[in-house]
Amino acid sequence: MKYRSTRGGMAPVPFCDILLEGLAPDGGLSLPETLPRLDAETLESWRPLAYPQLAARVLGLFIDDIPADDLLRLTQAAYRPEVFPSIAPLKPLTPGLSLLGLSEGPTLAFKDMAMQFLGQVFEYVLQKRGQTLNILGATSGDTGSAAEYALRGKQGVAVFMLSPHGRMSPFQRAQMYSLQDDNIHNIAVHGVFDECQDIVKALAGDLDFKTRYRLGAVNSINWARIAAQIVYYVWGWLRATQGPGQLVSFAVPSGNFGNILAGHLARQMGLPIHRLVLATNENNVLEEFFRTGVYRPRPASRTFATSSPSMDISRASNFERFVFDLVGQDAARVRALMDQLRQTGQFDLSSLQDQFTARYGFVSGASTHADRLATIRDIHEQTGVLIDPHTADGVQVARAHLDPGVPMLVLETALPAKFADTIVQAIGQEPAVPPGLQDLQQRPQRVVEMACDAQQVADYLRRHAV
Repeated sequence: MKYRSTRGGMAPVPFCDILLEGLAPDGGLSLPETLPRLDAETLESWRPLAYPQLAARVLGLFIDDIPADDLLRLTQAAYRPEVFPSIAPLKPLTPGLSLLGLSEGPTLAFKDMAMQFLGQVFEYVLQKRGQTLNILGATSGDTGSAAEYALRGKQGVAVFMLSPHGRMSPFQRAQMYSLQDDNIHNIAVHGVFDECQDIVKALAGDLDFKTRYRLGAVNSINWARIAAQIVYYVWGWLRATQGPGQLVSFAVPSGNFGNILAGHLARQMGLPIHRLVLATNENNVLEEFFRTGVYRPRPASRTFATSSPSMDISRASNFERFVFDLVGQDAARVRALMDQLRQTGQFDLSSLQDQFTARYGFVSGASTHADRLATIRDIHEQTGVLIDPHTADGVQVARAHLDPGVPMLVLETALPAKFADTIVQAIGQEPAVPPGLQDLQQRPQRVVEMACDAQQVADYLRRHAV
C-alpha cells in the first residue's frame, strides 16, 4: 500500500513515511493509491471482533510496513480498558435514531478514538527509526487535548499546539493548559482557529524548516487520523445491523471535514452507507457547498464564535481530499482549484452537484444556537440522555434526513461536561463531571500567549524542539 498526494507532486511512499510527514511536500494531502474493498463476507467475519481486533484488521488494510502482530499490539495498547472503559457503544435516542458514543476516552471527545492510536504508532515508528519528531498542530477545542493526552510523556516527541485565545470553553482550555509534561507546549494565538491552522500550514510548507526541525502533524491532515476514524464507521455499522447489505446512515457534526471524510472513504470501500449527513453550525461554509456547489471560505472576521466552538471553522483542511474524488482524482485540476481558491477566495463545482447525493450520499444542513438549545432540551426530556452542543447540531440535522428502515447513527462529538454554560442554558442545570475531573479548572495552567504571527511560533519551536 503506497500513498500519493492530492496535488500529484509526491512519489508514492509507504504508510510510515506519510505518518511522520503531515502535509505532502507539494502542499497536498496524502491518500492511498487505491482504496481497499470491504465485501460482505469480510464484514460478516468481523462481527465477533472486539474493538482493538477490528481496528487492527481495518488499519491493516492501509498499513503493510508494520507487521500484523505489532499492529495488533499497538491497537490493543491504544484501546485498552484503562483508556476506554467503554468503546463506541450505541445509545438509542428515538425510533431509528441513535448515538454512536465516541466520547468515552480520556478527554471526553471523539478525537481520542484516533489520537490514542496515533500516540502508540508515533512512538513505535520513531523508536524503530531512531528519530525524533516535533508535532505542530492547531485546535478549535478537542484535537489539542486529545493529541496532548495521547502523546504526553512519549519518547522522542514534542507537541506544539496552537489554539485560538478565548475561543474555547473553559473546560477545553483547562484540559490542555493544565498539563505540565515537559514535551507539551500550549500556545494561545490571538486569532481564530483558521489563522492558527494557516500558521501550521505555512511552517509545514517551508520544506527547509520542516526538515530541519522534523515537523509532524496530528491534525486530520495526517492520514493516520483518517484511517483510524474509518474503524468506528465499520464498528457502528456492525452494531446497528443484523446481516449483510443492510444500509445505515451517519450524521456527523463537521468543521474540518475529517470525521465525515472517514465515512466517505468507508462508503467508497463498500461499507453499506446510505446517507452521510453533514451538520454545521452558523459557520456553514461546508453546508453552503453541498447546497450550492460553491466553496467560499470566510475570512477570520466573519468566522462566528458559537456555542459549538469546535466547529467554528471556515476553511476545512480535509475538504481537498473529497474534492480530489469529486473531480475524478485529477491532481492537476485539484492544483488549479487550490490556486483559484488562493487568488479569488472561492471555487465553483456546481456542475458536479448532481453527484453529491446520487454518487456520494452526501446531504447537509445547518443548526443555530436556538436549535441546539432546543435539541439538547428535547432529547433530555424525551430520553434522559444529555448531549453536548456539537452532537445536538448533528441530531438537529439528522432528524430531517431519517429514512424508514435505515438506522441513523449520530456520531457523538463530546460529553456535555465540556460545555457547561450551554447545557445550563438548555436545561437549567450543570452537567455531571466525570470522576477525577471535578477539580480540572482549578489546576495550575501552563500556556504561552502569542500574536498571530508564524515567525513568532517558529522562533518558539526552534527554542524548544526535541
